Amino acid sequence: MPLVIVALGIIVLLILIMKFNVNTFISLVVVSFLIALALGMPINEIVKSIESGMGGTLGSISLVFGLGAILGKLIADSGGAQRIAMTLIDKFGLKYIQWAVVVASFILGIALFFEVGLVLLIPIVYQIAKQIKVSFLHLGLPMAAALSVTHGFLPPHPGPTVIANEFGANVGLVLLYGFIVAIPTVIIAGPVFTKFARKFAPKAFDKESTSGSIASIGETKQFKLEDTPGFGISAFTALFPVLLMAFSTIIKLVDDGSGSVFFDVVTMIGAPTTVMLLSVLLAIYTMGIARKIPMKQLMESAESAVRAIGMMLLILGAGGALKQVLINGGVGDYVAAIFEGSSISPLVLTWLIAAVIRIAQGSATVAALTTAGLVIPMMAGTDVNFELMVLATGAGSIIASHVNDTGFWIVKESFGLTMKETFATWTVLETIISVAGLGFVLILSLFV
Repeated sequence: MPLVIVALGIIVLLILIMKFNVNTFISLVVVSFLIALALGMPINEIVKSIESGMGGTLGSISLVFGLGAILGKLIADSGGAQRIAMTLIDKFGLKYIQWAVVVASFILGIALFFEVGLVLLIPIVYQIAKQIKVSFLHLGLPMAAALSVTHGFLPPHPGPTVIANEFGANVGLVLLYGFIVAIPTVIIAGPVFTKFARKFAPKAFDKESTSGSIASIGETKQFKLEDTPGFGISAFTALFPVLLMAFSTIIKLVDDGSGSVFFDVVTMIGAPTTVMLLSVLLAIYTMGIARKIPMKQLMESAESAVRAIGMMLLILGAGGALKQVLINGGVGDYVAAIFEGSSISPLVLTWLIAAVIRIAQGSATVAALTTAGLVIPMMAGTDVNFELMVLATGAGSIIASHVNDTGFWIVKESFGLTMKETFATWTVLETIISVAGLGFVLILSLFV
């Protein structure tokens, strides 16, 4: 019965969001109450569970999420992102233009949230496609693949960062393993899949670059290249969070457990919140002060970035509330009991649960959070690698983007696709990322 209740709850969530157009945050809170009641939780414990779940989730990621949004906005508004993209494209040349777009999108995708990356890069890729007279989709699909992969597998993105926190995984190792999984996955889902996608939706690739509705994705600033910061400092600023996390992880590998103040400081510096704070301070200097941009203008960019993620934070918090209801309602223990003694790999099981929830309600981050609530009790007493569990969850949470996912509509409108063409390209691409990601996680599990 607990699983039936959860399934019905997810169906109700889907109906509220898709049929009645109820806001995702409100829908998640309503469904959290309904599932808690249906599971027979004590009345006086329901509100406490929801509040603790929301508070616990936001307490761990709101700083990272907010600072990450500010970092991305500073890089974008300074022209740094445009400089990175255009420089790589110039270096790769027309013959390897797809690979240039993939590398640029991957670098920027580390620092930018998925939707922000799309809004930022689509106009740039659009202009390139128009200038060299190739299909917008020919360059757009590899770009979207790189952004989606970084969103699903690499901290400091909210999904992997939150799940690493929930599982008690080492964020630095998640980042290291994430790169090992992400790079081949991007190659398969990006340039390789794009060749086959032409067979699924030939008319979509025949469309001119101008068919996409660029206005549908919001305002983007365009700069003359000479007015943007240099490539080296732009790339360094975008990659600084990764470099800092990697440095911290490497230093901690030689920690002898003596409780040295030095290692305590390194641990503090390598924490996602500290990493993002230092990265924002660096960006304020490199993207602003060093270029004599007034502090007031920089802070306006920061404030607009925070305003833009307000609803996202509430949705993340509500996803955490639903997760806590599932834990306190005993659903996780029930699932654990069902699979007790099962030969199925915990990594595969985690992927399956995340995939089902993602298909049902649309948000990759909410799917990952909900999955955590279901599988955490199952991990007790097992020798499963927590970092790989984070990546398996991330892979499952990306699968089959469709009409209940905002990314689906952004891609559809931006590339000027029909519903059928969007399913044949974007939905298939996301599924390839998910399946390939799981495959590489399972291969990696043989070695770590």
